Amino acid sequence: MDQTYDELAPVPALAGLVRTVWIQRTGAVAYVQRDLPTGGVELHCPIGGVPRVVGPLTRAQVQVLRPRTTIVGVRFMPGAGTALLGVPADELVDLSVELWGPSADALGTVVASAASPESALLGVQQYLVGQELRPDPLVAEMVRRLMPWDPTGIASLADDLALSESQLRRRSLSATGVGPKTLQRTLRFQGYLALAQAGYGNGLADLAAETGYADHAHLTRECVRLTGVTPRDLLGAKADCCDCGHDHSASYRPFLAGWYDRFLQAQSSRHRLPSLHGADRR
Repeated sequence: MDQTYDELAPVPALAGLVRTVWIQRTGAVAYVQRDLPTGGVELHCPIGGVPRVVGPLTRAQVQVLRPRTTIVGVRFMPGAGTALLGVPADELVDLSVELWGPSADALGTVVASAASPESALLGVQQYLVGQELRPDPLVAEMVRRLMPWDPTGIASLADDLALSESQLRRRSLSATGVGPKTLQRTLRFQGYLALAQAGYGNGLADLAAETGYADHAHLTRECVRLTGVTPRDLLGAKADCCDCGHDHSASYRPFLAGWYDRFLQAQSSRHRLPSLHGADRR
């Protein structure tokens, strides 16, 4: 066994704040993995180790996990994990650092005293619920509007939020680590990955069109910019369908739900609704 990676939806009290939680276990050899930009920060709590925060990423980072390591993790929605950091998010862009202060002590105790990785993951989530993380409501609305299914211009978004573009950028940098345009591009790429995970369409061109790229070449350029590799190299044998062997439906549920809502609004009597594995059909 090289490694296992199991994602779950967060506990209900963290819905809207956390995209997904997970447990990752490595085997007898070190495991090399590529961490991709998601728009949010991540909390990694290794069993027997020190909790770490992965700041907002603007490019892929490769890390090597030691053999026989177990990590429980939390991936926040953009802007939702900032209160846990104690510093503006833009100070941690493209960094992975040890968590500090009372949160580090408390989470370390929770994980160390847990009877199993599953109970450790639950304990971490319960701790986060107790912190009453409250993201800036303006930033939360910005993030909602920057999701990939309803293309939004930054100038019109700033107007709608009664801010200048420079004010919007400052709020976005502090809360999410990046400016709104960069965040929008990251979320658009996450939308592509979500639909690829769900098996949508009949090729890369379909996925590119559905997620707002000019064409499949545009999508390929963005993939190389964000991940360092082409879609085929990233996803496996087929660039239009995730071939990693892991089920990421919990992480991509917010994206698939937004896509599905838009699809429902746009469908007509001549447009048959497709079946999407993992989509949140509300």
